[in-house]
Amino acid sequence: MNSTLKRLQWITWSGIALTIAAIVLAFVVKERIQSRTSSKDEANLAASESADGPLPVLFEVPDFALTNQNGQVTTRASLRGQLWLADIIFTRCAGACPEMTRRIAALQSAIPATQPVKFVTLTTDPGNDTPSVLQRYARQFGAQADRWYFLTGSKKQIADLAVHGLKLTALDKEASQQENPNDLFIHSTIFVLIDKRARARAVFESDDEAMKPKVLAAIERLLKEAP
Repeated sequence: MNSTLKRLQWITWSGIALTIAAIVLAFVVKERIQSRTSSKDEANLAASESADGPLPVLFEVPDFALTNQNGQVTTRASLRGQLWLADIIFTRCAGACPEMTRRIAALQSAIPATQPVKFVTLTTDPGNDTPSVLQRYARQFGAQADRWYFLTGSKKQIADLAVHGLKLTALDKEASQQENPNDLFIHSTIFVLIDKRARARAVFESDDEAMKPKVLAAIERLLKEAP
């Protein structure tokens, strides 16, 4: 009998101990989950708050001097004090270029002309894209000559600004890789936003469906910064 009683007591206390251990384990797990969730929420909150802070400075744009569609020289100094959105295309392009230009045209329409915001479009094809050719192209898309500059120059001048200055891609396409007679260049399809002090502050994918509101929001934030 004593042996049986001891065995029952041992089973009872063992069960109680296991129950207590299970409760403690459940509490620890719960605390860890809550801690992780809290940390995650704090991280999300910090990320949300940082979205209202200043845009990062990506790099500084070097000096340049290129000719616009009006035959006038455009330089870094002439754009100082203005925000400007830059891209690179060529007028014979049948690929992404027309859509990129239409998207900038939409931004031009959305931004009041009174705001210090310009648009700068470089060509990868200076042999063909003379100021007069660029002027005709600009008119097709409703470009306002005093707000949107289509720039050309020598190959080296364009490469200095596009590749070395704005970190854009601009390469001649080998004849063996060309899909049609106008498939002449490989170039970036992004937009780069430059601040009033000639510093790159944001980059946008031209085919992003939310590109327009993103650009407008970034411009609004930069306009609030001191000159």
